[in-house]
Amino acid sequence: MTTAPVPPLTDPTVRIPAPIPAQIPAPISGPLPQQPRRVVDAGRLWSGGLATALVAALAGLVGALVVRVVTGLVPATHALGTSTFGTAGVVVLCTLAATAALVATGIAHLLLLSTPRPLEYLGWIVGLGTATAVVLPFVTTASLGGALALAAVHLVIGLAVATLTGNAAAASMRVAARAREV
Repeated sequence: MTTAPVPPLTDPTVRIPAPIPAQIPAPISGPLPQQPRRVVDAGRLWSGGLATALVAALAGLVGALVVRVVTGLVPATHALGTSTFGTAGVVVLCTLAATAALVATGIAHLLLLSTPRPLEYLGWIVGLGTATAVVLPFVTTASLGGALALAAVHLVIGLAVATLTGNAAAASMRVAARAREV
């Protein structure tokens, strides 16, 4: 079987085939479609925030009790004048954990109302706040063991606040119902 030789190209022009009429989009008539508007169910968000505050306080309590019972570790007093895992220190820890959860809920509410992709910003804000709380004991606590124990408790609290607040924020978002055309 023999094939005919291919003649050399003499025309350097590139030819693009014309589009098929079905491939050409039809012109848009009428108003442009709008993005669905996001509505925040504040009651649902804040009830989730209150539940998160309770979980964060309990996580701080359980963490402090585990450190106290398992290791027998009671670090030296810190700047507030209380022992980190003493009774007053545990009350402060639980109160601050609950407060952090409520602050995260407030930030989530503001982000849901004002920013694009609010859950990504919330994740970064709570994540960096948790990282700060984890590093802080190494600056303020005298013993390395006490700093490690407190950093671990802060990490657990931060993870609880991050996941629960993010989930509450996601559950509180809904798309506004479109007005029916008459």
